[in-house]
Amino acid sequence: MTVPDLQGVLLATSEGMPLVHSISEKEDPGRIAALAAAVTSLGRRVTEALASGSCQEVSVLGSEGQMLLYAAGPKAVLAVLGPAHLNQGLVQLAARNAAQQIMQAL
Repeated sequence: MTVPDLQGVLLATSEGMPLVHSISEKEDPGRIAALAAAVTSLGRRVTEALASGSCQEVSVLGSEGQMLLYAAGPKAVLAVLGPAHLNQGLVQLAARNAAQQIMQAL
């Protein structure tokens, strides 16, 4: 499935180490991985505190861009970067499936 306007995709460990990415040269994959792990960890703490089950995804929407994070089991997180107008529905269709496949592979 093709998602127009993607600015990058990154797979990181839950500790914030980048595994693979397609991030532009102007971005630092290590920094993105660390942020993705930290935000996903916070999402896990929130869902635990609210007794909402396991955290599946977290989104951060800014005025000029967004990062959508998908838990790939307890060991990894999939981060999708795009502009603020990125079609989240298309991202969710592709990323949820990808995160599930990654979780099974790990």
